[in-house]
Amino acid sequence: MPPDISLLTLSLLCVAALAAGWIDAVVGGGGLLFLPALLVGLPHTPAAYVLGTNKSTAIVGTTAAAVTYVRKAPIDLRTALRIGLAAAAGSLGGAFFAAGINSAVLRPLIMAVLLAVLAFVLFRPTFGTAPAPSEPVTRRRMVAAILVAGLGIGFYDGLIGPGTGAFLVVALAAMLHMDLVTSSATSKIVNVCTNVGALTMFAIQGTVLWQLGALFAAFNLVGGLVGARMALKRGAGFVRGVLVVVVIALLCKLAYDQWLAR
Repeated sequence: MPPDISLLTLSLLCVAALAAGWIDAVVGGGGLLFLPALLVGLPHTPAAYVLGTNKSTAIVGTTAAAVTYVRKAPIDLRTALRIGLAAAAGSLGGAFFAAGINSAVLRPLIMAVLLAVLAFVLFRPTFGTAPAPSEPVTRRRMVAAILVAGLGIGFYDGLIGPGTGAFLVVALAAMLHMDLVTSSATSKIVNVCTNVGALTMFAIQGTVLWQLGALFAAFNLVGGLVGARMALKRGAGFVRGVLVVVVIALLCKLAYDQWLAR
């Protein structure tokens, strides 16, 4: 049964779900906003139920964004699904090991990776904004994308999660020569695959608050549709700007959890 929460808290969580859907659709990283919001808004709810409800919300907005991108953006569905299947397998592995991992040990490593991503994007102004090269992607690069963006980032999503979408966008753009709009579109399909795997496990364990999840999913859906359309309309430069903001926000959140949170 859903926990007893005030109308004000419920309204604020709905707004957070809406904003998270928008962020996820543009560049990924909506969990950075919505998961902490759920933890604050549902302080007496076991963590497993918070995680399960978060996935039941996120999968709707991500799927809506993916459908919007597929209809309007030049996506190679075969490539996206190959990476997505690897990501689903990776996320299952990550979820299997999650219980035995100390997140405080992983945070510094994640922050180092995020700093590298931020530096890479900032010091290469044309990254993801220039047209993709006309030559086809080599087999070696495709295998690397399946291993890194699929198994690797999928494993991270199952293990911890926040920032998965942003990591996928950068990895796909760098390895497969995609512009940021195409990379963001492709990452949504991959992210749907990881969400399906995780939500299936939470559902089997019975740790999803379905009524709350359905309500938040409706707002997340609207945010996802609006975000995807904005990204398609405004182009790679807009996506790049949002990516920088999301990475900085994620760095701040991880730093706070590591050194300031009690």
